[in-house]
Amino acid sequence: MCFLIEPALQYKESYLQAMQEFQDEGTYRIYNLQRVAEHFEEYLTLIKQTHASDVDTPGHIPSADFWLIDNDEFIGRLNLRYKLNESLLKFGGHIGYEIRPSRRKHGYGKIILRLGLEKAREAHIKRVLVTCDDDNIASSKIIEHNGGRLENAIEIPKSNKRKLRYWIEFA
Repeated sequence: MCFLIEPALQYKESYLQAMQEFQDEGTYRIYNLQRVAEHFEEYLTLIKQTHASDVDTPGHIPSADFWLIDNDEFIGRLNLRYKLNESLLKFGGHIGYEIRPSRRKHGYGKIILRLGLEKAREAHIKRVLVTCDDDNIASSKIIEHNGGRLENAIEIPKSNKRKLRYWIEFA
């Protein structure tokens, strides 16, 4: 059974395995996995502090990170942003998510977004913006499956890509 949880120590090993998968595909290169492994509790604290909703600093957007867990395994990560600034309104949205490479194409994208939308509803967000690159067909299908309605596509500066902007409204 899948569920979202705040980042937790008990999923350290599968989280680190997933981080290695991301690095193998060319993402998350900024993280030193050995250092993260050696200081995992500090890493978790940093994640929570970075996204804390009670932080009052210029440019800070209150948000929360959640991990998708299935059978005690880290499957993916979801970031829920409680407010949008100008940049997030154009390109980022309220929800960002990712599934570890070895678990893609198994339906987890639909699940993580559905569960993230439940968290957004609990946070009293009435209208949720979710975006994806125009060439990410899988993500487009996931968003549409969860009720996303395409508003428009915006050119990404200094890129030949566009960002698709979908809104999901709660009744």
